[in-house]
Amino acid sequence: MTAPLLIRPATPADRPDLRLAVIELQDYERLRHATRLPGEQIADAYLDWMQRQAEADGAVLVAERDGSIIGFIAGWIEQTDNIGETDDSNRFGYISDICVLPAFRGQRIATELLNGIEQYLRRAGVVRLRINSLAVNTSAQVSYERAGFVPYEILFEKLIDTGSDA
Repeated sequence: MTAPLLIRPATPADRPDLRLAVIELQDYERLRHATRLPGEQIADAYLDWMQRQAEADGAVLVAERDGSIIGFIAGWIEQTDNIGETDDSNRFGYISDICVLPAFRGQRIATELLNGIEQYLRRAGVVRLRINSLAVNTSAQVSYERAGFVPYEILFEKLIDTGSDA
């Protein structure tokens, strides 16, 4: 029988486990896109940034089973000034990161983390959530769609030749 899953706010004592999860997430994405730096190289600075962002108007939540952290999610409120969009579209919950450690993937833990951050941000009056994904990360996209997300905007990228022929 699988132990129950606990979704809870991260504490300072969770930092070493969060750091390892940030490294895992970054290295996972690095295998999928050449723009990602090695996890070990960015872990401390990224974790500091993520926690600062979440402290203002959001949260970092961890998924814990049997006293071990097996994943995390970070999200906060973003406010934009897009003239062409409604007020509720300009103020939204932004999910910056979600990671489930490899041994626990495929157990719908990402859905539980997404539900947890949704509940947290809903209490702050947010009615829209947004999350980005690498286009090649189809497993993440399946998790997001399973949790009720639908594509909103898609960012396309093209590398241009910067040769000296210009």
